[in-house]
Amino acid sequence: MNSIKARKRISGHDWQGIRRLAGPGRAALRIRILAIFCGLPLLLPWASGAESRNDYGTQVVRCESRSMRMVRCAMDTGNGVDLVRQLSGNACIRNSDWGTDSRGLWVTHGCRAEFASRQRKESAGQRIIRCESVDGRQQVCRVALRGGEVRLLRQLTAAPCRLHSTWGVDRNAVWVSRGCSGEFEISDEDGVFADVERLVRCESRSQRRRVCNTTVLHKVTLSNQLSTSACVEARDWGWNGDGIWVDHGCRAEFRVD
Repeated sequence: MNSIKARKRISGHDWQGIRRLAGPGRAALRIRILAIFCGLPLLLPWASGAESRNDYGTQVVRCESRSMRMVRCAMDTGNGVDLVRQLSGNACIRNSDWGTDSRGLWVTHGCRAEFASRQRKESAGQRIIRCESVDGRQQVCRVALRGGEVRLLRQLTAAPCRLHSTWGVDRNAVWVSRGCSGEFEISDEDGVFADVERLVRCESRSQRRRVCNTTVLHKVTLSNQLSTSACVEARDWGWNGDGIWVDHGCRAEFRVD
């Protein structure tokens, strides 16, 4: 009965126009127009993406571009967003195939992926030392550790930097050898590192596999894809406690936790 009354409040010309909006892709638009005429609240989301929480309690949203079309997905973007798992074979490149704006998250060009909102973090000062092995020789870099721990922030050369093999820690010193060059972070005396974002750039050139050594304590997520080649986790890139690997032309910046 309510639907009949609502229909009567719409002129015949307008109702015929609404009925001509045919097809499953326009069903939501027809409902929205009817809701506006009838004064009903709009409860339809932009996209029917799944939402969950990851291990750190932040929002995770699945957003999928079907038939190469742009899709918008509502999520908290105030502190930034990371692509945490690519689902599509099509590339998902930040600011090209996906991005954020004042209205939330968007994807296009067939990009399908899961995205995580970042938590607000208080920054603290970092203590970083650069230590380089020249011509394969061992180099000892003195630093006041004050009982703190050391981790590899980023590898600066193609030569691998592996803990206890090509780099290590002595009393108040970091040493490197066999071509390892890197930036190392020192914690405070309680073993706590500065709570700031760590981004590592790793690139597969000429479709070849490459390992980018860095200390990983918890996890790695893809933050910004740089290549047109796909970067699908476990196929084109992955990680372990010693760092990140990329293959098949994947080039990206990764967030390390």
